Amino acid sequence: MAGETLVTVVGNVTADPELRHTASGLPVASFTIASTPRTFDRERNEFVDGEPLFLRCSLWRQAGENAAQSLTRGMRIIVTGRLRQRTFDDKEGQRRTTMEIDAEDVAVSLTYATAKVAKTYRQGMPSQSGHTPTAGPVSDSDSAPSSLSPEPGEPHPF
Repeated sequence: MAGETLVTVVGNVTADPELRHTASGLPVASFTIASTPRTFDRERNEFVDGEPLFLRCSLWRQAGENAAQSLTRGMRIIVTGRLRQRTFDDKEGQRRTTMEIDAEDVAVSLTYATAKVAKTYRQGMPSQSGHTPTAGPVSDSDSAPSSLSPEPGEPHPF
């Protein structure tokens, strides 16, 4: 939609994601990301942590299921999505406002870690080659040495 505030946040997952399903069966993963700015203090000659920012994130559908299976507490991730402001009344009747991210995409940061990517398929969905793969991630023996290159005949993943 036009006029939405899109943000990208880099930070650490504060707890394992919670996967739940709506009344209509739509999966959604919820998690919190903490982003702490660091600045160099010339007087002390060291880096100093600033005030951390905690943002609650929601990731829907297959991406949410993938995040719930892949993310764990402490992982450094990159979240891109729409910044949302939500107002509600707390248990004491006080009006509260919170900022949240309706995540569009989540990636693991490779700054301090490595990752092994496994492509997932939806149940019963044929690939470009015409065969119907099994649901779940591709095993190590099935993947090519470069898991980022598409199979011959498959469109580029980007």
